[in-house]
Amino acid sequence: MASKIQQLQSQACQASKFVAKHGTAYYKQLLEQNKQYIVEPPTVEKCNELSKQLLYTRLASTPGRYEAFWKELDSVKQMWKNRKELKVEDAGIAALFGLECFAWYCAGEIIGRGFTFTGYYP
Repeated sequence: MASKIQQLQSQACQASKFVAKHGTAYYKQLLEQNKQYIVEPPTVEKCNELSKQLLYTRLASTPGRYEAFWKELDSVKQMWKNRKELKVEDAGIAALFGLECFAWYCAGEIIGRGFTFTGYYP
């Protein structure tokens, strides 16, 4: 166990040195590549304003998303009514979607339990 801790400390030290050496160059490169998304002046006040704009823009888009949800639900109801004519491909896609939803649920449960499979920490 002690050797694992020393190995982990050694790897953390190497990673820290790498970040210290190359972190600034990566930061500058990242900003240069994405400069079209930077709002001038980059101040705290501007960030607060943009976060409020994002929130209220999302709230304003809720009716459109609500309508899209009901259209999608009507489409699923129509497919269920015509399930005799359902192709194997469509059924497979629906099954894979359901499996993906279940997998994300399980991943969320594991993360919520503190990355354990057996249960919650006391």
